[in-house]
Amino acid sequence: MNTEQFWALIDEARGQASAPEDSYEVAEQACALLAARPREEIVAAQQIVWDLLADSYRGPLWAAAYLANGGCSDDGFEYFRGWLVLQGREIFERIVAAPDELAELPAVRAAAADGEELECEATLGIASSAHIDATGEELPADSFTIRYPPLDPEWEFDYEDAEEMRRRLPRLAAAYLN
Repeated sequence: MNTEQFWALIDEARGQASAPEDSYEVAEQACALLAARPREEIVAAQQIVWDLLADSYRGPLWAAAYLANGGCSDDGFEYFRGWLVLQGREIFERIVAAPDELAELPAVRAAAADGEELECEATLGIASSAHIDATGEELPADSFTIRYPPLDPEWEFDYEDAEEMRRRLPRLAAAYLN
């Protein structure tokens, strides 16, 4: 499995989900689709997930996740990016490049109105669960690596500073800050 095939799998999972806005249902569909593929592809998918999480490990996106979820720990940032992966490639790449555009997504506007968090921990385990479903065994321990780049020091500020958030992420701040 390569990155293109992974994104096609996510699109197919979104298409099969009765509620594509339900990230946990999309993750479940993706797991089922992946479990039907050859073992080597399942194992390769785990590295792709972690590569996407590493590619999106950026200070501006973390600040956006902090705003959207009312705070954001290390784990919370992984779950937020897991949610973002399940939105599909176009949205993932657009939001990673310009996190303030998160405010334009209908799912985000709905979550802001309802006070719901944008997160999906299940994304991190899609390949692991698919491997267990397909083989009855855990993924091999050496099947993936996680390498996060350093965060941009310009985005190391107090995310509780509402004025700074409004300056840096104006559209998202307008949706989440009173």
